[in-house]
Amino acid sequence: MTVIKYSEEGFWLEKTDNTVTIGLSDKGQDDLGEVSFVDVPSEGAVKIDDVLIGVEAAKAVTELTLPVSGTIIAVNEALEDEPSLLNSTKREETWIAKLTNVSSTEFEALLNESGFEG
Repeated sequence: MTVIKYSEEGFWLEKTDNTVTIGLSDKGQDDLGEVSFVDVPSEGAVKIDDVLIGVEAAKAVTELTLPVSGTIIAVNEALEDEPSLLNSTKREETWIAKLTNVSSTEFEALLNESGFEG
């Protein structure tokens, strides 16, 4: 079963089995504007509030932090060469990282819809 949650930081998180894929949501796209540079994460253990990505965009230069703890097992390396993928409407292009060992308590505490409390 697949469950999708949203974070106030502007991410969507899609949980399938034991893997959580995290990407930039519509809210995140609106907050940032056109993305021109992305500093992608490294694989390994991460915790809540660690920096997931550094972004340069039309409206902001910022670091976006993780809404959950876990272990990054894959990153979307295509974002380094094509940061504009984060402006896409397709989840398969806006994904940033895949995590395992995500705390179910942290995941369940996220929003059920973009911008709305669950």
